[in-house]
Amino acid sequence: MTSAGAGALRRLAPPARRFLAHRKGVLVRLALWSLAESGQAFLVGHAVARSVDEGFLAGDPRRGLLWLGVALVAVLCGARVVRGVFAQLAGVTEPLRDGLVRRAVDRSMARAAPGGPGGTDRAAVSRLTNQVEIARDSFAGLVLTLRSFVFTAAGALLGLLSLHPALLVVVLPPLAAGLGLFLVTLRPMAAAQRRALAADEALGDHAASARTALRDLAACGTRPGAERRGADLVADAAAAARSLAGWAAVRTAALGVAGHLPVLALLVAVEWLRGRGVSVGALLGAFTYLVQSLLPALHTLMTALGAAGSRLLVVLDRILGPEPDADAEPEPDAEPEPDPVPSTTSAPRAAAFAAGTAADPAVELRAVTLSYGVRAEPVLDALDLRVAPGEHLAVVGPSGIGKSTLTRLVAGTLAPSRGEVRVAGRVVTGRPAAELATLRVLVPQNAYVFSGTVGDNLAYLRTDARRAELDAAVETFGLAPLVERLGGLDGTVHPAELSPGERQLVALVRAYLSPAPLLLLDEATCHLDPASEARAEEALAGRPGTLVVVAHRLSSAVRADRTLVLDGVRAQCGTHAELLDRSSLYRDLTGHWHS
Repeated sequence: MTSAGAGALRRLAPPARRFLAHRKGVLVRLALWSLAESGQAFLVGHAVARSVDEGFLAGDPRRGLLWLGVALVAVLCGARVVRGVFAQLAGVTEPLRDGLVRRAVDRSMARAAPGGPGGTDRAAVSRLTNQVEIARDSFAGLVLTLRSFVFTAAGALLGLLSLHPALLVVVLPPLAAGLGLFLVTLRPMAAAQRRALAADEALGDHAASARTALRDLAACGTRPGAERRGADLVADAAAAARSLAGWAAVRTAALGVAGHLPVLALLVAVEWLRGRGVSVGALLGAFTYLVQSLLPALHTLMTALGAAGSRLLVVLDRILGPEPDADAEPEPDAEPEPDPVPSTTSAPRAAAFAAGTAADPAVELRAVTLSYGVRAEPVLDALDLRVAPGEHLAVVGPSGIGKSTLTRLVAGTLAPSRGEVRVAGRVVTGRPAAELATLRVLVPQNAYVFSGTVGDNLAYLRTDARRAELDAAVETFGLAPLVERLGGLDGTVHPAELSPGERQLVALVRAYLSPAPLLLLDEATCHLDPASEARAEEALAGRPGTLVVVAHRLSSAVRADRTLVLDGVRAQCGTHAELLDRSSLYRDLTGHWHS
């Protein structure tokens, strides 16, 4: 097992002990029913042996039938035993499910509450439905199989011993060898499963992002890079699958050793056993113990531990374990540490700093890292960035490189895995939505327009705006024809009747009127023609405050004071001329934009 798996076991051990300690009564009753199952396994093989030795071979068919009747009664009683086991099993599994649901709800509420980590807990629904049910079913399966194997094996081995000790000498070595080989595969098999899952998730994420960014891939000329990245991910997934298949083959061999060798060994050793006084009935009883009780229980145990065990460990760790990097989350009111001066030429992490000013930066990122999973590659890795008040910054880079992630981090709707994000000198992570709204406005690619009047839509972020200010903003953005078509500022807006570009213009005017000092445009002009885009960006750059734009066209980068280039390895920041001189990616993007 990997260090992550071992850490998960250490984290889960204390709550598991507390959970079981509060259910001693249920566990005792479950053990009593399991003892009955052990007695049933003992009786079946013992009755078969006695029916042969004392009945049919001794010339007493009546006695032989009587012993077979005992075996039949033991088998029929198994249904009552199973019913009792399942009745007690509910007393363990249902409290587990209830506790996991409470834990999932508490975690989600704590994340959303003021002072919590902040952001949207997108995994909450999965924890409350799919993951809790996986944990419940896997736990129930493990309890059933472990209990059944222990007590069935005890009854069968005791029966073999009662028939003749030499039977154990033949049966136990291959049985123990197969079980030992299986246990040896548990750790590497779990590690292989984790690697295969991570590789599959990475490939799925890449495919989804590439599918939604086909236009950008073609426009920016980054399709070959995306293809190479996809090919690498496919190769990683194939390698992980081959490793998993290899360990699955070893596990299959373990099942074969434990499931078939004991029977073969018993057949080979018949002559040796007969020479030591083992009767024919004892041999048939031994075969009965192996085929009817011991080997099926062992096979079920191996299957359950190999599949349900690893699933249960992963799911419980996700629900009960700590939030990722919880200890690294900055306190909202913590004082800023002295700002180190990084080297943009020798520092191993990405750095993009402007000259410092006496006032707080409009935007500041300190060693910010963001990963969408514990084992996933970081989208942003130790990124430093400082944007001065009133500055106009453009952000460029290939699709899927982290541009939208950056805007969400600055907006406070996404919490970093590590590092600190500040707007106007204040940490944004975990701040209430109402407070964040006074600091920044984020306009996404798919602009939001609601049913209502035109004026209500435009003044949504500034309800005290005067009519003259609304009219001036409409003229500034060239929105007058649309407003006139809708019946003026008092006309009704039906979002479905507006084009994507018209919805973006409404959202941009709304952001223009907002009193927030920071505007974040995440490709918010992608549906506008170049002239309308230039007009909108010039208007937004002219308002008091800071403007950060995820650029859709080269003209956006040229108009900006500085441009931040994200390439997944090292971020670079500078003017258009500076980046043409020192950034090969920027030169490549510029060439494709021009063409």
